[in-house]
Amino acid sequence: MPSLRDIRRRIRSVKSTAQITRAMQMVAAAKMRKAQQAALAGRPYASAMNRILAELLPTVTDFTHPLMEERPGGRRCVVLVSTDKGLCGALNSTLFREAVKFDPRETVFVAAGRKAAQFLARARRTLLAEFSYKDTPQFAEARAISRFVQEGFLKGEFNRVDVLFMNFVSTLVQRPEVFPLLPLREIRAVSADQRGEEMGGELLRGATEFLFEPAPERVLGALLPHYVNYRIYQVLLEAKASEHSARMVAMKNATENANQLVKDLTLQYNKLRQAGITKELLEIATAQMALS
Repeated sequence: MPSLRDIRRRIRSVKSTAQITRAMQMVAAAKMRKAQQAALAGRPYASAMNRILAELLPTVTDFTHPLMEERPGGRRCVVLVSTDKGLCGALNSTLFREAVKFDPRETVFVAAGRKAAQFLARARRTLLAEFSYKDTPQFAEARAISRFVQEGFLKGEFNRVDVLFMNFVSTLVQRPEVFPLLPLREIRAVSADQRGEEMGGELLRGATEFLFEPAPERVLGALLPHYVNYRIYQVLLEAKASEHSARMVAMKNATENANQLVKDLTLQYNKLRQAGITKELLEIATAQMALS
């Protein structure tokens, strides 16, 4: 049985831990609001860009682009987007459970985030490159990742590119998502509401006819790489919003558990102290009775 001194030391230790987790919860909450606003603000642009491309591509007959070339078989490249730091609950472990489902013999990985690179090294998976991104993702960071996978795809190092990330649905819900990035096939709708970024149904061509200046091939040839760049950028925004939301919830739960543990330890301390006082009173009363 622990002594009163041991319980007092543990109470002080748990209180210190609760103060730390409380501070981390407040910091994560502040970052979470900013990251959520950035992710939600980017969804309408992604939806509009998909709608425009879905309108433009059918108007150009016999248009081909290297990023649209479908090559059956071959290797697959997966861009795994994780966090740089831990203490965010089961966010990374849920993501990595999806990553191990890919066939290691036919899959190579590109890591965005330090935790993804560490996991791939432990799992002995082929890692082509590692990228980092800030708490506020920049478009240049997404463009670097996009340029790397585009160059590998065009050189034939792999025949398809998928992106695996944690999609932000709400503060309490983040789910792993895999979507095909390359080759560019049918441009589908993207939801821009609070339910998370989702690839929806087919976008139907409208009745509007378009005139291109300069040639359609040059316009679409510039739009398609930008489309890939922005898709990666939106993924980074979604992943960062998921990270800060999960960390805020995890630190909130840790603080509540620490406070409950302090209450339990305080109750145990009082019981032991009361038992000690009662024992001393009994000893005094017994000695007095013996003397009288």
